Amino acid sequence: MPILKIVAVLALLLSAAPVTANELVGVASVIDADTLEIRGVRIRLHGIDAPESRQLCRRSSDDEWRCGQQAALALADRIGRRTVNCAVRDVDRYDRAIAICTQDNQNLNRWLVSKGWAVAYRRYSRDYIGAEDQARRAGRNIWSGRFVMPWD
Repeated sequence: MPILKIVAVLALLLSAAPVTANELVGVASVIDADTLEIRGVRIRLHGIDAPESRQLCRRSSDDEWRCGQQAALALADRIGRRTVNCAVRDVDRYDRAIAICTQDNQNLNRWLVSKGWAVAYRRYSRDYIGAEDQARRAGRNIWSGRFVMPWD
């Protein structure tokens, strides 16, 4: 194989690999409000659970709204096309990386919970309970009315 071809193949492989075995970096696509994808790798955000994309919530006026879709759109608007860094902590039963993701030094997992787009997933972590309490007290987004917990 000519040396130029070997260099091209190595460059392609290295560009698709994570920065380290425990870090994924790149432009992320939002699958739903608690799942991203970077270069074909699905990433489940650690310690949070967000409404499913088709999930409905009720406002205090009793009107239904597509809270799952709105949560995913809010995350997509927040990250845009800028680089996201995900520190992988584990792999779940669906072979998704479980990670804490940041952008511009802001923890996106915490951001989702603090904005009321996700809840602290106490079964797996206690990291975001304080952020959830603040969002609930302020009546932000899903906390503006009633909803079924995403894990239910």
